[in-house]
Amino acid sequence: MDIFSKIAAGEIPSYKCAENDEFYAFLDINPVAKGHTLVIPRREVDYIFDMDDDEIGRFEQFAKRVAVALKQVCPCKKVAQVVLGLEVPHAHIHLIPMNSEADVDFRREKLQLTKDEMQQVADAIFAAFSSK
Repeated sequence: MDIFSKIAAGEIPSYKCAENDEFYAFLDINPVAKGHTLVIPRREVDYIFDMDDDEIGRFEQFAKRVAVALKQVCPCKKVAQVVLGLEVPHAHIHLIPMNSEADVDFRREKLQLTKDEMQQVADAIFAAFSSK
């Protein structure tokens, strides 16, 4: 079981933002912006394009709902969707609030938010997601 599967199963603590039977969303612990969220399938699949068409469609619909909730909590011009990352062999989407393209630069220094700040953001996204 990879680290993201352990997070979705509750074996490793996370800042949960949204979930359903198939997908899970949680705050990135090394965010490039406040509210930086990861969306994953619960099923272990390494590469997003290995998902079948119906599953990837549901994955994107779930991510869209998370992005709408994220934009309510972290006002921004748009929520960027980024698919990258070779560190964890588990498909995932980064959702990042942005006001400029510089907000999505993964090379810049990561934000240092307190546990309380992270929990407040996650709780607010979860509440906004659940209200739809």
